[in-house]
Amino acid sequence: VRRLVESGGGSVQAGGSLRLSCAASGYTGWRNCMGWFRQTPGQEREGVAVIDRSSGSTYYADSVKGRFTISQDNAKTKVYLQMNSLKPEDTSMYYCAARPGVCRGSLGSAADFGSWGQGTQVTVSS
Repeated sequence: VRRLVESGGGSVQAGGSLRLSCAASGYTGWRNCMGWFRQTPGQEREGVAVIDRSSGSTYYADSVKGRFTISQDNAKTKVYLQMNSLKPEDTSMYYCAARPGVCRGSLGSAADFGSWGQGTQVTVSS
C-alpha cells in the first residue's frame, strides 16, 4: 500500500524557517516524481517544488525560488522541503504528492498527481 505522511508544519514569524518531511511508504524503487503543493481556502492547489526521485532533478515555483529547497534522503523513503525566509503569503496547507514517471522538466499541476498526503499547516505571521 502506497502512503504519504507529512510532518513538520507549524507557526513561525516572517523571516523564519520550517522543514517539512514526507514519509513515503510503498514507493521504494519506484521511478516517480514527488513534491509539495499548497492550498489556501478558496484557492486552487498550486505546485511549490518537485523532485525527480531517479535523477534528483528539482523544479520550483517562481515564488519560492532561492528560499525553499526540496531534497530526498539516500534511501529515497523521505522527501523534505526546507523553507527559509518565510513570508506571510507562504501561509497555507502543504501537501506531499507523488505520481509515477519522471517530473517531465516542470512542476506539473495538481491534476498530474494521484497520490496525496493528509497535509500539514504552515502559518507565517508578520
